[in-house]
Amino acid sequence: MSYTDCLSDLLCGEDSSDVFSGESPECSSDLESHDFVEESSIAGFIEDERNFVPGYDYFSRFQSQSLDASAREQSVAWILKVQACYGFQPLTAYLAVNYLDRFLYSRRLPQTDGWPLQLLSVACLSLAAKMEEPLVPSLLDLQVEGAKYIFEPRTIRRMELLVLGVLDWRLRSITPFSFTGFFACKLDPAGAYTGFLISRATEIILSNIKEASFLEYRPSSIAAAAILCAANDIPNLSLVNPEHAESWCDGLSKDKIISCYRLMQDLVLDDSRRKSTKVLLPRLRVTIRARMRSSGSDSSSSSSSSSYKKRKLNNCLWVDDDKGNSE
Repeated sequence: MSYTDCLSDLLCGEDSSDVFSGESPECSSDLESHDFVEESSIAGFIEDERNFVPGYDYFSRFQSQSLDASAREQSVAWILKVQACYGFQPLTAYLAVNYLDRFLYSRRLPQTDGWPLQLLSVACLSLAAKMEEPLVPSLLDLQVEGAKYIFEPRTIRRMELLVLGVLDWRLRSITPFSFTGFFACKLDPAGAYTGFLISRATEIILSNIKEASFLEYRPSSIAAAAILCAANDIPNLSLVNPEHAESWCDGLSKDKIISCYRLMQDLVLDDSRRKSTKVLLPRLRVTIRARMRSSGSDSSSSSSSSSYKKRKLNNCLWVDDDKGNSE
């Protein structure tokens, strides 16, 4: 896809009557958390969610190593760091990763020093922030938290156009957050623990988003599994049978929910163990930063190298390639 092709594809494919009716099945605004949602709407989300995830064989590409799972994990980790740095909503980070995965499923990036994937990550996060955040940092300010390369705004904007074209301008995705409020109310009809369930489930979803294994599951299954995991922290709800989650709404898959729940439980336990070993990390980080500030000559050399790298990357025209890839 060329840059010209991107510009010729600016018009959305949706019917204008759908846009102005205010009734869109692609609900992703905020966490839609504490309000009851009609079951028919949730059933509609379950039916449509397959249109907002990568294809069924996407995860198998990581298993066969035709796609690099570790590179994806690093990109997602960077997105989460920037989300935490600026206090973005959880949905913003999830959408950015969703855009990244849908793009990688449809288009192969050049295998060149990792910068194409970082450029894609910046573009996806920028698009997600524009969708969900009231205040969005500049494109230069967005490139923080250990970004290895710094791209000029015009380069990022060209990448955004390419992403929009590949995603067919469908940015309003169905995510696990479309379901968490409804599932929490199903698990806790009295509403005594609903707020905690949604908050804890959100934390669990984001903490596991780096894991390629979850690409096997659709948003509804991830949301149900996360609510069930959150319930384990509440004595009154910890004995809930995961098999009962299938009854929460038509279209849910009991096997997928149980499988996702077990995977999530294992990763939550592993994450808790890792966190208990990182007590000295903040002090170490301060020490490293102090050394960087005190090393003037090293800083000058690094700045020169970074400037050269920046000039070189921003002169690359691969996004204008007619095929949009390196093949």
